Amino acid sequence: TECTSGCVCPEGLFDDGRGGCVEEQNCPCVHNNQWYHPGEKITVDCNTCTCKKGVWSCTEHMCYGTCTIYGSGHYITFDGKFYDFDGSCEYVATQDFCGNKSSGGSFSIITENVLCGTTGVTCSKAIKMFLGKTELKLENKDYKEIQRDIGEDVRYWNRTVGLYLVIEASNGVMLIWDKKTTVFIKLSPDYKGQVCGLCGNFDDKSNNDFTTRSGVQETNALTFGNSWKQSSMCSDVTEVIKPCDVKPHRKSWAEKECSIIQSEVFKICHSKVDPKPFYDACVHDACSCDSGGDCECFCSAVAAYAQECTKAQACVFWRTPDICPIFCDYYN
Repeated sequence: TECTSGCVCPEGLFDDGRGGCVEEQNCPCVHNNQWYHPGEKITVDCNTCTCKKGVWSCTEHMCYGTCTIYGSGHYITFDGKFYDFDGSCEYVATQDFCGNKSSGGSFSIITENVLCGTTGVTCSKAIKMFLGKTELKLENKDYKEIQRDIGEDVRYWNRTVGLYLVIEASNGVMLIWDKKTTVFIKLSPDYKGQVCGLCGNFDDKSNNDFTTRSGVQETNALTFGNSWKQSSMCSDVTEVIKPCDVKPHRKSWAEKECSIIQSEVFKICHSKVDPKPFYDACVHDACSCDSGGDCECFCSAVAAYAQECTKAQACVFWRTPDICPIFCDYYN
């Protein structure tokens, strides 16, 4: 709506949206409520956008997709759908054994969820990554490799980056694990629309992410999540757990701690990434982690928001000696 020629400015000049009249090539652009001058560049995912005559001109690279699983049952799918699912069993996070290709896939990532705290919420305790005939099990801050008899040879590399263990495979699958309850799964664009599981189908549409194992589209997160359990011996999840209702004495502490997400500290990120679902998830986790590890649950929840902010080009220095400190010298 900005930069239109007409009644506001003399013929040939354009309203720049800030009370001035400029020539067309000097029109600014807007992104996330911020103004940018002509020629300025921003990064959106893996693409670079340049402001030209009031319009963004962007490169069109195909980007890696990221699925995030963190804390007590919080999921952000490849297509950006945010939902909660608390089940204690092994579940398919993502795989390319889908539909009529159920025998010809090359990878599968399973998350093993266990109870964390006394309210009934669950956290990811272990991750199993199947790459061809190699099985990797990530558990207890370490991983081990198991060779199986069936499957192709898929090469992989591992490295430690700061807090994270990164496993990168030759088939375009990458897993980043904080050795606690946070997992990022990255897939190359070749997998668009080819995957299934709790992380959705990576087809750039979030409204069909709740596709069950049998291919039915669901609206209910519990029915969807239950369909991806690995063992029929596990019971289905039938109710959404609200830990702050179960432990009301923890609620005010949780809200006070988690308010950092909605505070000035993260102000530059608020217009780029909606803090509300991350704040709610943080309060949920801070209420539920009541058997040790209170701070770990809180820190993981804030770190998840900080991670999304970084992806949106809003780098926030939120850790302090009092709030979730990290001994950088050690990790560097």
